[in-house]
Amino acid sequence: MAIASLPRLKSEEVRRRRLVVTRRAAGALLAVSTAVFVLVTLIGADSWLGYVQATAEASMVGGLADWFAVTALFRHPLGVPIPHTAIIPERKDQFGETLGDFIQDSFLTPETIVARVRAANVSSRLAAWLCAPGNAERLSAHIADGAVAVADLVNDEDVHRTLEAIAREQIDRVELAPLAGRTLRTLTADGRHEQLIDSALRGLQRVLEENKDDLKQRFEATSPWWLPGAVEDRIFDRLLDGAEAVLQDMTEDHEHGMRQVLDERIATFITDLETSPDLRARGEQLKHDLLNQQELRQWVASAWTEVKAQLRAAAGDPDSELRRRLTDAIASAGTRLRDDRGIAAMVDDGAATAVRYVAERFDGEIASLVTSTIARWDGEETARRLELLLGPDLQFIRINGTVVGAAAGLALHTIAQALS
Repeated sequence: MAIASLPRLKSEEVRRRRLVVTRRAAGALLAVSTAVFVLVTLIGADSWLGYVQATAEASMVGGLADWFAVTALFRHPLGVPIPHTAIIPERKDQFGETLGDFIQDSFLTPETIVARVRAANVSSRLAAWLCAPGNAERLSAHIADGAVAVADLVNDEDVHRTLEAIAREQIDRVELAPLAGRTLRTLTADGRHEQLIDSALRGLQRVLEENKDDLKQRFEATSPWWLPGAVEDRIFDRLLDGAEAVLQDMTEDHEHGMRQVLDERIATFITDLETSPDLRARGEQLKHDLLNQQELRQWVASAWTEVKAQLRAAAGDPDSELRRRLTDAIASAGTRLRDDRGIAAMVDDGAATAVRYVAERFDGEIASLVTSTIARWDGEETARRLELLLGPDLQFIRINGTVVGAAAGLALHTIAQALS
């Protein structure tokens, strides 16, 4: 497994200086106890000096024992590979497993996490954030930028093929003739098509009027040669006027006989579209002919390109319709979440359910993360780093051991003297 660098500690230099100071203080206290013991021993421990010697001796023993214990956590004392020393470097991986299990079992249980999430009042905080001025606009900008990033991330050819497949599948499921029949029936319900027919009839009148000269030339070209020109003009004018009059009457009178015939033909055509096997087969053939055209793929590609271009332009413009609608929707959602306790309860329950789901199904991931992370650390560097974190407090153990040893030595010597 590759060795990973440990992250730099915050205030590392401050911790280093504090460790040096406390280590020197513990060492100095041990040195004083040792010096007193040596001095008293050289002078002679008679009378009251025996009490001093016993106190200094016990203080020195306590200080040495605690120095050994503290040092053995991080390294071999004096570099001597004594068994069960340098505990952290040599048992780092076991500590990592233990620490990961402890964190998982003590802090990241589903009940603990769910209780913390419910206490956090997710819905209230979310509503307050969404209702704060400017937050909805910033969030809409992030959403729009995210949509652009996703659109750029996907492969255009894959999108083209997917959209084309979806379009073909959906179109292939629909029978064209019955669909057209249902559409026409909807359009003709309650006379909705009357205005459309009126517009068509008026349009036909304009066509006759605008193409009068061309129609007249065609009539003259097909009339008998022996028919006088004045008679031709008279017949053409009468025919054209009659056609325009009929169209005008049909436009103004919805009860006109020819208008009724037209409505009947439309109704019959709608019924045939919905029921006729022949029209259904012709509609399916037309649909398949259209699906087999290469233009469908080209239309899908151009539509996707246009969507991406419009999305990019809208995302970059704070005043675009997309950004405004997103901002309004987000702000409205925040207001509703703030005012509707039912929705707020749903959000809180959803957050609790989500974290419980993660905690129950990924319960071993946190422990595995801690274990694998510590396993990649260098043992010596891990010991040095932990000594920076814990060393100053551990040095006070040395100081306390030296002081408590002195007190214990004095008490034991006093008791011994009293008993003798």
